[in-house]
Amino acid sequence: MAKIKPSKGAPYARILGVGGYRPTRVVPNEVILETIDSSDEWIRSRSGIETRHWASDEETVAAMSIEASGKAIADAGIDASRIGAVVVSTVSHFSQTPAVATEIAHKLGTDKAAAFDISAGCAGFGYGLTLAKGMVVEGSAEYVLVIGVERLSDLTDLEDRATAFLFGDGAGAVIVGPSQEPAIGPTVWGSEGDKSETIKQTVPWTDYRDGTVAKFPAITQEGQAVFRWAVFEMAKVAQQALDAAGITADELDVFIPHQANVRIIDSMVKTLKLPEHVTVARDIRTTGNTSAASIPLAMERLLATGEAKSGDTALVIGFGAGLVYAATVVTLP
Repeated sequence: MAKIKPSKGAPYARILGVGGYRPTRVVPNEVILETIDSSDEWIRSRSGIETRHWASDEETVAAMSIEASGKAIADAGIDASRIGAVVVSTVSHFSQTPAVATEIAHKLGTDKAAAFDISAGCAGFGYGLTLAKGMVVEGSAEYVLVIGVERLSDLTDLEDRATAFLFGDGAGAVIVGPSQEPAIGPTVWGSEGDKSETIKQTVPWTDYRDGTVAKFPAITQEGQAVFRWAVFEMAKVAQQALDAAGITADELDVFIPHQANVRIIDSMVKTLKLPEHVTVARDIRTTGNTSAASIPLAMERLLATGEAKSGDTALVIGFGAGLVYAATVVTLP
């Protein structure tokens, strides 16, 4: 019986560079109030959101991804031709096939990189990061580009009082490459499909195509159910990720949760008993909920503003539609 030759990858993997792109149009709450019966004070108190970014026709999923990726590649100090795989997490690329990752890989100048899209909602960046770590350590790619990108303005019902104010557009990207020491911890991830109805698309595309419904599909959610699940269950997952990495809350430098709602973020900080020295990402205030893009966008902003620094230990956790989740501890690039 023949024996398969073992893979020769890196001992460990790490994030080497990060980049982000926010569309040029900034949308304040006042614009949202044109179509729903609410107030700026209500939106801020319920979500923490003051503004969000909405993409123009030219700021496509691919275009935003390429902008963010270029910054991540430059930050990592590598040539795009060395990227062995491109992983894109998105739910708002409306061409079923081919994967938008293939277009991005080509336009960036990678050398025939493996390229594919994943659909894991707001946990998508964590899923992509885990896949990238595996590829680097296994040896199938030296460098992997992981992108979280959304144009959720295309899937927002501006007459839905529960969600109209939540969503924004943008792209975040990281380069994952080899490391001589652990820099991406074990991932705690999973799904709770019995709760899949709490965040979902209103109707299938086929209902709109066939004329069963006249309104274009949008994202809807049961706000209170999602809030309770995120606050109580995701704090447990975050703690499991800390335990798996052998890190205590006192040893953390940064906490970067999915930017879903500032009240969820604050509640998780309290439940995890994070010390005051831990920097907490609250990018949602000016970026809104960008689903798969929210964690890398928040990471990029913290590093750009100096609120976090290279080498800091960060806990990241994404959670959302599915319901799915992924949490891990990383060393910041």
